[in-house]
Amino acid sequence: MSEQDTQALSTQSKNRKVQLEHLKSDLFKVVCLGASLVGFAALTLLLADIIWEAYVAVTDFGIDIIQFLISPGSTDPTSAGILAAVIGSLWLMILTALFTFGIGVGAAIYLEEFAPENRWKRVIEINLANLAGVPSVVYGLVILGLMIHVLGFDAIIIVGAIALSLTVMPIVIVSAQEALRAVPDSMREASDATGATQWQTVRNVVLPAAMPGILTGMILGLADAWGQTAPIIMVGTLVGARHVPWTPFDRNVALTATIFEWSFSFEPGFRAIAALGIVILLIILLAMNGIAIYLRHRYETAV
Repeated sequence: MSEQDTQALSTQSKNRKVQLEHLKSDLFKVVCLGASLVGFAALTLLLADIIWEAYVAVTDFGIDIIQFLISPGSTDPTSAGILAAVIGSLWLMILTALFTFGIGVGAAIYLEEFAPENRWKRVIEINLANLAGVPSVVYGLVILGLMIHVLGFDAIIIVGAIALSLTVMPIVIVSAQEALRAVPDSMREASDATGATQWQTVRNVVLPAAMPGILTGMILGLADAWGQTAPIIMVGTLVGARHVPWTPFDRNVALTATIFEWSFSFEPGFRAIAALGIVILLIILLAMNGIAIYLRHRYETAV
């Protein structure tokens, strides 16, 4: 076989390998597209079913949306509302934000800006990543045993906020770390060159630049907390409460727990208003995500 024939065979072999790789790439794209379409189709069907059930609640059961929003719980589905549940969830979110923001952002600042690069830091970061995958019901059980059974603390809204804070804390810390890590080192070096201390550099240079990412992670974490059901049920959340919790020391009633209870009711009316409550919950979550996008854009423009 001549040298030219050998080169031709080698070229053909390389071309076949390239074609095979392109085929694998195209197949992978098709599989990914198919998986995305399946998930999108399932989500679309689920949303369509929820919206239809909410429509049935308004038309067949005569639920007035305004009255539904401003009425507390009731044993009658036609007069039951979500005012108490929404106020209770708002208290949970306010306290969760207070508990989470200071501790979560402070921990992220220490880990990224002050902690030495050693084994203990790596252990902490690995554990944070692992804690983000722990089921939320575990945090609810821990708080139930510690705060209620051991310490006898009966302010259920505060206890529920602590459970939700533990649930979203790893997410907030990791997202704040990523935001701090994204700040260019040149900004830190320029601040150091002016004679600023490390804390002054963090406070005046790093934090303003990282604030869009920190706020986005915080709001998305709160949106996740708003949709949590297991932790607040574990700590003794009331369902269908007729009294609005105007203070954080009142007995807690949350929107997600109320929807959960209505969904498993034997009365068709309660199952119908559960769908209406889910629609309102989705609107709240979409609004929170919109706020996160707006704040991120605003801070990025300012910085």
